[in-house]
Amino acid sequence: MGSIKIIKPGLFTTVQDSGRMGFQRYGIPVAGAMDDFAFRVANILVGNNENAAVLEATFMGPSIEIGFDGFIAITGANMSPKLNEKSVHMWRSIEVHTGDQLTFSGSSEGLRSYIAFGGGLGVPEIMKSRSTYVRGSLGGFKGRKLMEGDEIPVDSSKSAAKPGRYISPAYIPRYSKDNVVRVVLGPQDDHFSPEAIDTFLNSEYKITSEADRMGYRLDGPKLTHVKGPDIISDGIVFGSVQVPGHGSPIVMMADRQTTGGYTKIATVIWADLPIIAQMGPGDTVRFEKVSIEESQELLANYEEVLKDIKYRVENSYIVQEKDKIFNVTIKKL
Repeated sequence: MGSIKIIKPGLFTTVQDSGRMGFQRYGIPVAGAMDDFAFRVANILVGNNENAAVLEATFMGPSIEIGFDGFIAITGANMSPKLNEKSVHMWRSIEVHTGDQLTFSGSSEGLRSYIAFGGGLGVPEIMKSRSTYVRGSLGGFKGRKLMEGDEIPVDSSKSAAKPGRYISPAYIPRYSKDNVVRVVLGPQDDHFSPEAIDTFLNSEYKITSEADRMGYRLDGPKLTHVKGPDIISDGIVFGSVQVPGHGSPIVMMADRQTTGGYTKIATVIWADLPIIAQMGPGDTVRFEKVSIEESQELLANYEEVLKDIKYRVENSYIVQEKDKIFNVTIKKL
C-alpha cells in the first residue's frame, strides 16, 4: 500500500468521486466531481473504475509527494503540472515513483483540475461514496478540504494502468470564459411571463463572486415572476436554475441542497454541466433552449464519446523509436 502526502494543499482541493447517490430523501446532498467528463477521463487513463475517487483542485493546485510506484493522470483545467520540476503532459498516463514531487500553479485555462491515481484513493466509503461534502463535514478525507501534511493511501497494486495511454487531442475540451449552455425549460417555467423567458434565453449573464461548489449566482437582466417566487419545496438537481424574488438566476451545482422553495426556470442539461463547472467569477454565459428529447440525445452522444475514449485509451500507445514518437491505435474489427 502506497500513499500521497500533501505538501501544499492549493486553494481548495478535495477528494471526489461521482457522488453520494440515493440519499437525498434523507437530506444528504450528492456532492461529487463538478466536471464529470474530466473526472471520468482521468480515471480511464489510469485504468481505474470510472467512479474511483480522485483529487479535485480548484484554481490553484496542490503540491504532492508521491509515495508509490505507479501511474497518475491529470485532466481538466491547466494548472501547469510539473513532476520533479519538469512540465508533464495532461490527458495521458504519467509514470511516477516514490519520492517524486508533483506540483501545480494557478489555472491558465478552466477552473478545476482532476488528479487520478492508479488504484484509487483509499479514503473510507461513507453512504456508498468517497466524495467530500465540506459543508456537512462528510466523506472524503476527514470531511474537509485537504491541508498540509495530510496523507492518503493509494493501493497501486489494484491499478490496471499502463504507460503511454493518452486521449486524442480531438476530445480534449477547450475552456472558454464565454459559453453557451443548453437548458431544458422548467419545471416552473410557467411561473414566468413569455417576456421573462425570452429575456433569460437572449441575455448574457456574468458569474458573480458568489460562486462555489454549491451554486453560481448570476448577474444580468432580472427575471420577473407572474407566480411565486416561492413554491412548495421540491427536489433540486445538478444544473437547476433557481430564480428567487430578487430575479437573479442561481445555477445549482454539485453541493446543492436537496430541496428548495424557489421557482426553477430551467435546468442545464447533463452534457453541458462540465462546461459551466469549468467557469468561474467574471465569466459570462448564455442559455439556449433544447427539448427533453434533444437533451436525451445529447446525453447519449456524451456517453458514446466517453465509451470511445475508453476504447481508444485501452488500445492506444505512445511508441518511441530513437528520436521519433508514434501514436498507435488498435482499430476495432
